[in-house]
Amino acid sequence: MKTHAYAIQLWWTGNDGTGTSSYRSYRRDHELSAAGKPTIAGSSDPAFRGDASRYNPEDLLVAALSSCHLLWYLHLCAVNQVVVTDYVDAAEGFMDENPDGSGQFSRVVLRPTVTIAAGSDRARAAALHEEAHRFCFLARSVNFPVTTEPVIQRAESPPPGG
Repeated sequence: MKTHAYAIQLWWTGNDGTGTSSYRSYRRDHELSAAGKPTIAGSSDPAFRGDASRYNPEDLLVAALSSCHLLWYLHLCAVNQVVVTDYVDAAEGFMDENPDGSGQFSRVVLRPTVTIAAGSDRARAAALHEEAHRFCFLARSVNFPVTTEPVIQRAESPPPGG
């Protein structure tokens, strides 16, 4: 077995001079970065006093699951002669907040719309979503269901050079 490590730096940037002296005295703003990569502006969900213009951890979790599925799906299509020409996902996550303020995700739904080249097998393209889900590192790691509701559409003409 191989082990891969991922290092992220996080800086809290929301100290307005009095630190966490009260619940309302600080911003939830922070920055995430990794060596050689652009910085991501983070905060909490606006429901928890966060900045709506920044990504929150919940956004990033849903995005990570969507991205992982995309990358496995494209790989599997490439090695199975299914030519994908476009892929857009409208992923949505659902988090339940408990009366004590704790919470957990109850599910994430991935809704990819995939366009395949005219000569590609639509049934195989659809089936590869299940295989991608089975391989996705992140979907395999979470304790809530991640489901896919793919739409497969065929391009009108073959891709250039195809």
